[in-house]
Amino acid sequence: MTERFQRPTRRDALLALGAAAGSLALPAWAQAFPDKPVRMVVPFGPGTTTDIISRVVGDAMARELGQPMVVENRAGAGGTVGTSQVARGAADGYQILMGTVGTHAINATLFRSLAYDPLKDFAPVALVGYTPTMLVVSAQGPLKTLADLKARAAQGQGVSFASAGNGTSGHLAGELLKARLGGQMLHVPYKEGGMAMNDVMGGRADFMFYHPAAVLPHIQAGRLRALGVSSAQRSAAARDLPSIAEQTGSDFDLVAWFMLYAPAATPEPALARLRQAAASTLASAEVAGKLATQGVEQRPLSPAAMAEFGRTEVAKWAALVRQSGAQVD
Repeated sequence: MTERFQRPTRRDALLALGAAAGSLALPAWAQAFPDKPVRMVVPFGPGTTTDIISRVVGDAMARELGQPMVVENRAGAGGTVGTSQVARGAADGYQILMGTVGTHAINATLFRSLAYDPLKDFAPVALVGYTPTMLVVSAQGPLKTLADLKARAAQGQGVSFASAGNGTSGHLAGELLKARLGGQMLHVPYKEGGMAMNDVMGGRADFMFYHPAAVLPHIQAGRLRALGVSSAQRSAAARDLPSIAEQTGSDFDLVAWFMLYAPAATPEPALARLRQAAASTLASAEVAGKLATQGVEQRPLSPAAMAEFGRTEVAKWAALVRQSGAQVD
């Protein structure tokens, strides 16, 4: 059902870099691109994981491009406000988007009427990375293992799971866990992930799936306990934590991801320059280290592979959205 992420090899990185290096033969006008600041739209608010990652990548890309990278937060409606703005904006290379699994996979099915097509309206620039989420419970609660959670759900004791809202990756991961473990589980949506996490720590909700960067400090402080990771493979952020897939013998494999996009009609020479700058940025040890602190793991892909990845992700998450019954409009 799902595409399994593999750790990138040196060959993967070289292939991706090579695919982005076509600017060596660019025409004169493109060699001068960009000659003014480039705007990166972030379709979520300041301080979110997407915003933090965008600023790390934007600062480094500015050095590669020789022009400022202006990061602009345009939040609203599950990321659709900022994403629609870029889809309708000038396709000249001076406006790009930090897209996510939400804006470019989940929303395609979650919204009955979406103001953009995540596949047709955008050209992928670079897969910035992916983030496995962690299944966490209160460290003071009775749930110590995934088997404990399964047993409690089977007994119909009112297991609840929190998320940052209907149709988010955390919600859908919870629905998939419910399908894999069986039993009774009730979804409790919150306005944002921090509120949900606080209620899990306080025992007012039993579990949630959330990003490593957000939960690891609370795990280390003894406020949360991690029971598993959502990717098929273990996360680099917590190598001792087994995946849900290996604990259940199932195909459980869900990750959040971040990808830079430009409008679909952006001229190929400008795309090539942006891809080259992004590839060089993501290959640097400094940027990789900063992304790792946010739980982001890298997987370089060529432009063709990014397009195929996007199609696969839309189909995968569509099945989960329909299974959950989530709808926001």
